[in-house]
Amino acid sequence: QVQLVESGGGLVQAGGSLRLSCAASGRTFSNYAMGWFRQVPGKEREFVAAIDWSGTNTDYADSVKGRFTISRDNAKNTVYLQMNSLKPEDTAVYYCATRWGYVSTRSYEYGYWGQGTQVTVSS
Repeated sequence: QVQLVESGGGLVQAGGSLRLSCAASGRTFSNYAMGWFRQVPGKEREFVAAIDWSGTNTDYADSVKGRFTISRDNAKNTVYLQMNSLKPEDTAVYYCATRWGYVSTRSYEYGYWGQGTQVTVSS
């Protein structure tokens, strides 16, 4: 069993920055790939970014490339999402998730999820 707790969401103006954190517990964090997804009401959950167990391999949605950076600190069992140049369309509930193996953009391949943190970007 893995528990994930996100934090760092909030209200920010367009062009601003936020850093989300996801603290993991329960199993050996360093063995798992981590992903960030987001969801707005009425829409499917969409992939944002993912990182492998070592931090070497990352993947990003086209909509956030060049603006968001995913990273992890295995000593702290934490994954981060640095979000810069935020846009109103980035407004969503952001979820972290974990899976055994390589990075994936598919939400159904992730077995454990956090409760989500709200990010609101005002124009």
